[in-house]
Amino acid sequence: MPDFIRIHPDDNVAVALRAVPAGTVFEGTAAAADIPQGHKMALLPLEDGQPVVKYGFSIGHATAAIAPGEWVHTHNMATNLSGEMEYIYHPNIRFPEPRTPGTFQGYRRPGGQVGVRNEIWIIPTVGCVNDVAKALARENQDLVSGSIDGLYAFPHPFGCSQTGADHAQTRKLLAALARHPNAGAVLVLGLGCENLTHQQFLEELGDYDPARVKFLICQEVPDEMASGRALLEACAAYAGSFRREPVPASELVIGMKCGGSDGLSGITANPVVGRFSDMLVAQGGSTVLTEVPEMFGAEGFLMNRCASGEIFRKAVDMINGFKAYFIRHNEVVYDNPSPGNKQGGITTLEDKSCGCVQKGGSAPIMDVIGYGDPVVSKGLNMLCGPGNDLVSATALTAAGAHLILFTTGRGTPFGAPAPTMKLSTNTPLAEKKAGWIDFNAGVVADGSRTLDEAAADLMEKVLQTASGEKTKAEEHGFREISIFKDGVVL
Repeated sequence: MPDFIRIHPDDNVAVALRAVPAGTVFEGTAAAADIPQGHKMALLPLEDGQPVVKYGFSIGHATAAIAPGEWVHTHNMATNLSGEMEYIYHPNIRFPEPRTPGTFQGYRRPGGQVGVRNEIWIIPTVGCVNDVAKALARENQDLVSGSIDGLYAFPHPFGCSQTGADHAQTRKLLAALARHPNAGAVLVLGLGCENLTHQQFLEELGDYDPARVKFLICQEVPDEMASGRALLEACAAYAGSFRREPVPASELVIGMKCGGSDGLSGITANPVVGRFSDMLVAQGGSTVLTEVPEMFGAEGFLMNRCASGEIFRKAVDMINGFKAYFIRHNEVVYDNPSPGNKQGGITTLEDKSCGCVQKGGSAPIMDVIGYGDPVVSKGLNMLCGPGNDLVSATALTAAGAHLILFTTGRGTPFGAPAPTMKLSTNTPLAEKKAGWIDFNAGVVADGSRTLDEAAADLMEKVLQTASGEKTKAEEHGFREISIFKDGVVL
C-alpha cells in the first residue's frame, strides 16, 4: 500500500494517505518531517511565489522556498484568490453512456412525484410557534403507524421581523419544504400576527391538495394542541393511504454536500460521490451540487461542462454573485477553510474547492437553480447556496432532493429533513464514529476498493436507503432546518 498519492501527473505535491513518519520515500523523495494524514509533501523544489499544484490545478503559491520532502501547509503557502473574475466558455461536454436504471421501493404521489419517505411534517411559518410545533410532534407519535414513516417538526427563528429578500427567502423555502414528496402530509403552523401571513404563504405555495396540506393559526383557536391533534389525525389518514412500490432510479434526485473536509476528501469520498453521480445521471436520474463559496478557485472543473451558453452564464452569475455578497458585507472572499479543514490537511480555499467539486463527477451541468427553486432538469444541477452545512442541506431538501450524500473527514451528527447519509473520507473516522457514519469511503485510501467499486457500493446503499433503510441520523431522530439570511432583523 502506498503511503502517498500524486493525484495528477502535473502535481508538485503528494498527499499522505495515512500518517507518515519522516524518512518515508515516495517517488524518490524522502519526507523531511512527519506528515499527518491528508497533508501535503513537496515533490519538487518550490521557489517563493511559485504555484503549488494539486489535482492538476494551482491551489495557491509558496510563501517561502520549499525543498522536496518538506511539509506544505499554512506556514509556507497561501491562496491566489481575490474578487470577481471574468470567465470564457470553452464547452467540454461529455454525456455518460445511458444505463438501465436500478429500482427502489418508493411512494408514488398524485401528480407524478415520488417520495422515498412517507412522513408527516409540521412546518412553522414563524419562530413564535416553534415550541407548539415540537409539542405537537412529540405528543402525537401514536399516529406513526402502518406506512407512515415518521412525524417531525422543523422549527426555525424566522417568519417575522424580516424585510425584503430575507422575508421572500423564508417564505419561498418553507413553501418548497411543504411541497416535498417525502412528506405524505403537512401541517403548516402559524401564529396569526406574523408578517409571513397565511395569504402570503398560500400564494407562495400555489396549487395544493387540501387533503395533504392542513393549516392551523394558533391565535384563531381556543386550544392549539387539541386543534392540532385533529388536523394531524386527518394528515395521518391521508398519508397512511400510500404504500411503497417499485420505482426506477431515474426518478431519484440526490443532493451532494461535504462538511468537515480533510485532505482525503478529494481523493476518496468526494470522487466516489462524483462517480456515483455519473452513474445515476446515466440511469436518467438527477443530482444536485451546491456550496457556491467552495467552488471558488475550482471553477475550471465545472464551467466548461455547462450544457449550453445560457447555463454557463447562469453559473457565472451565481458564482460572481456570491463573491459580490461577500464583498458587500466587507468579508474576504477567500476566508476559508475552517480550522478543522486545516487540521485535516486543507490549506487554501482552492485546495478545499478542488476537492469539493469532485462530487460533481464528469457529467454535463444541465441547469443552475436559485435558492428555494426546484430541480426541473434531469442530470447534474448546480444550486445556489452557501457552504454552511445546515443551510445548504436545507436548500438541497427544498430543491427536491430525496436523499443527501454528505461527505466528511471530521464527522458530524446532524440531519436535514431529507435522509442525510454520512460518508467518511477515512477508515479511522468510520470506526470511531460508527453511530454517525453510513458509508466508509476510506476503503479507497486503504486500497481495498477502487473508486468505481466504491461508487457501485454507494449506488446499492442509496437504493436501499431510498427503499426505507434508515440513515444513522434518522435512527437518532436528528432532523433540522436552517434558512439563509442576509439582511436586517427588525
